[in-house]
Amino acid sequence: MADPSLLDLPWEVPLEQWPVDRLVTLPQGISRHVVRFVRINDLVYAVKEIPQRVAEREYDLLRTLERLDAPSVEAVGVVADRRAGDGEPLDAALLTRHLRFSLPYRALFSGTLRPDTLNRLLDALAVLLVRLHLHGFFWGDCSLSNTLFRRDAGAFAAYLVDAETGVLHPRLSPGQRGEDLELARVNIFGETLDLEAGGHLHPSIDPYVVCEEVVTRYGRLWHELTHEQVVERGSRHELEHRMRRLNELGFDVAELSVSLVDGGERYVVRPKVVDAGHHTRRLLRLTGLDAEENQARRLLNDLDTFRAAHRLDTHDEQIAAHRWVTEAFEPVVTAIPAELRGKLEPPELYHQLLDHRWYLSETAGRDVGTETALASYLSTVLPHRPDESSVLGTVVDED
Repeated sequence: MADPSLLDLPWEVPLEQWPVDRLVTLPQGISRHVVRFVRINDLVYAVKEIPQRVAEREYDLLRTLERLDAPSVEAVGVVADRRAGDGEPLDAALLTRHLRFSLPYRALFSGTLRPDTLNRLLDALAVLLVRLHLHGFFWGDCSLSNTLFRRDAGAFAAYLVDAETGVLHPRLSPGQRGEDLELARVNIFGETLDLEAGGHLHPSIDPYVVCEEVVTRYGRLWHELTHEQVVERGSRHELEHRMRRLNELGFDVAELSVSLVDGGERYVVRPKVVDAGHHTRRLLRLTGLDAEENQARRLLNDLDTFRAAHRLDTHDEQIAAHRWVTEAFEPVVTAIPAELRGKLEPPELYHQLLDHRWYLSETAGRDVGTETALASYLSTVLPHRPDESSVLGTVVDED
């Protein structure tokens, strides 16, 4: 909900003439429009002055991207029908909430831009463009200038900040994605040339190589996220390997789309990726199991490979989940000796078993199976774990 105090701003004054005492000085990227920042009750808003039709369209696009959980700034409102004190009409104003701790790319460099920093920015921008394209969003003006970056544990996370030229489709064609990528390539080439001219680019960095690298990184990521993988029956280990690669890229797997080929001897797998924060709710809905997000993601990955291995892709999801609980999850939990059940909560225990099975399979070069992994886990790992009850300082009631 927009703060009513926003109504007290001097909307009858052109934005570039707003009094300084109303403004907040923040690092700002290059924009073709007048943009100012204001603070209202400890929140900072960006105000952009643009024609009303454009402002309303961009507002709608940003709100739609927000509903899709796409990485973008949050639209707050549009101030329309503005008039100056002399009655002269003024452009509308689009209000967005400022993304805390975010910076335009230029503000990240007080000196010379180092190659490793630029590489992390390009990775973040490629991930952002892929995420938007997965939602069917054609940006039309992808650039470093139209992106905000947040530091993220040694990397960067990127957010769309300008959707003025964007169009949302049910799905983008290869040609549309290629056009958007070409626009990004041209824009980034110009921006890195500008950095070079200003002495902010390391001598080893070639602007042409930079813009081509964005295209290359995008292509690798798009392929990993969308290509169909043909897997032999019983090759569950290969599916887990694919999911791990996706997780390492920062994407989660919501489910697998599976089609049988070659008379059922092989199946074609295509993952459906989602942003983080999805899995705890899905696991609880399907199985009644309450787990942390990373635990839930791992258990759901196992559920989806279970469905593929047992040809349950055409079955109701709830029925398949019930079979997974009764045939995969519960047998493992009930196999734990009574004296070891206080070691870990069941979802964490099952997650660790999957991890143990993964490492055993990597060593053996094949899927060793749950039974072998469980026997090894119970003899070599679980007995040496501290009880959770000891960590919590409470006694676990073992029925």
